[in-house]
Amino acid sequence: MITEEQTHTVAQTAIEALSDSGAHLVRHVDFSSLTGVSADDWARFAANWESLRRDPYMTDGGTYRHRRYGQFDIDVTTGDLTQLPHGPYRQEADVNKLHGGVDRVYEPLTDSFVADPVLRKVLLGLAEVFSGVDGTKKWNVKVTPIRTTATTDQAGEPTPEGRHRDGVTFITSLMIRRTNVTGGESTVHTDDGEQLVTTTLSEPGDILLGDDRRTLHAVTTVRPENTGEPGHRDVLIMAYAAR
Repeated sequence: MITEEQTHTVAQTAIEALSDSGAHLVRHVDFSSLTGVSADDWARFAANWESLRRDPYMTDGGTYRHRRYGQFDIDVTTGDLTQLPHGPYRQEADVNKLHGGVDRVYEPLTDSFVADPVLRKVLLGLAEVFSGVDGTKKWNVKVTPIRTTATTDQAGEPTPEGRHRDGVTFITSLMIRRTNVTGGESTVHTDDGEQLVTTTLSEPGDILLGDDRRTLHAVTTVRPENTGEPGHRDVLIMAYAAR
């Protein structure tokens, strides 16, 4: 049984690390304790990645990325989580040199995804951590489940734009599932190139947190581990912007 003290310790460690360096890795055991999500919960939630749709905006011509998209507002004080009307996803060209400067219209999050209690637990748990860093109590969160596929004919690029930031306050990458892939090493750097974190998210619930105002992040190519079969890397990207 996870105690309140253990949960507080995980949150406080994350707050201190983000306040200090701007980056922090939380392994699945700790993040599951922070959010109250069990192994069975992660497995159920992962089924939603089977309904993602191919990303039609890949300027490199790749067909390896599938996603959906939605936005939420969070009030940490009241615990309110409000889904916003569906709209386009946009990053400006100075933030995303590969795909920025255009409205990208993706399929909305499915009802089953939004209704799963894992989503609420994760979004609110992270909001409380980020509020502990800078005192903000209201957040807008862009939520993007992504699958990056890998075959012998086409490797997958989780960050085809290379080392980048997303133009928000905090950025997160939550591992949902890895199936028959190698690679996918995540790194976080300062603007000066100092490497803050290098890790491979591997277990459901592993999560990398970054202060997007102070850091840049990237993920290396994924390829099939068993070359006779396709593989995929499923993550949930959550971008928190102070309101």
